[in-house]
Amino acid sequence: MRLTLHTDYALRLLMHLAVAPDRLVTIAEVSEAFAISRNHLVKVAHELGKAGFVETTRGRGGGLRLAHAPERIVIGDVVRAMEEDFRIVECFDREANTCCIAPACRLKRLLRDALDAWLAVLDEATLADLVARPAPLRRLLSLTG
Repeated sequence: MRLTLHTDYALRLLMHLAVAPDRLVTIAEVSEAFAISRNHLVKVAHELGKAGFVETTRGRGGGLRLAHAPERIVIGDVVRAMEEDFRIVECFDREANTCCIAPACRLKRLLRDALDAWLAVLDEATLADLVARPAPLRRLLSLTG
């Protein structure tokens, strides 16, 4: 299993917001902290907002904050919301599948079970679990206080 950069950036952004709960965080701040393109982060923040994970405030003095307590943000939910699809192999897409052995192949079921197990593990973790020890993260992100 491999996450897209979009999802990776979404998880990093959420972690940043979780360790800075007392204020609005700007895209520029996160972009600099992670050395990630601002343009990418704008798209990520927009998607996280549409999915209900973050609140955004526009204009001067604006920024981002978590829409829910970190304990209520399930990592599996974030991954499902950010990933476009989970087609690990061609046969996961009925319309585009051209594999001639698909009717007799057991690989699809094995990979489906692996994907379900992977998502089940992610469903057991919350954002709070990822930031349970915030001091090292705050230090690495150059957050003070």
